Amino acid sequence: MSLVNFAYLAALAVSITGMVLLDRRFGLFFWRDARRAAIVMPLGVAFFLVWDLGGILLGIFFRGQTEFMTGLLIGPELPIEEVFFLTLLCYNTMNAYTAAGDWLDGRWSRRASTAAIDEGAAG
Repeated sequence: MSLVNFAYLAALAVSITGMVLLDRRFGLFFWRDARRAAIVMPLGVAFFLVWDLGGILLGIFFRGQTEFMTGLLIGPELPIEEVFFLTLLCYNTMNAYTAAGDWLDGRWSRRASTAAIDEGAAG
């Protein structure tokens, strides 16, 4: 095995590291509620792994083989990279969901405060 075989896995690890840095910087998921995040993340990954296994058993999903993958399998047609990809997917989703909620909360609270000021000026 050469280093090229670890390129996709390394790219996923770098991307997950980026998600961790964003989470830490903005306090989005693990840095907001580590206990809840430690429950939600594995449940999300497990859900998608079961989904993948179902697709594999039904003959819908197949492992794509490239020189950029390790070739290590954790199940039939299920490469180790899939676990890292699903972790990235779930982490990205939760960071984006929380950030969107924060943004909308800020947006709506500004709108409410502006409306209150407008009512006060009119009355």
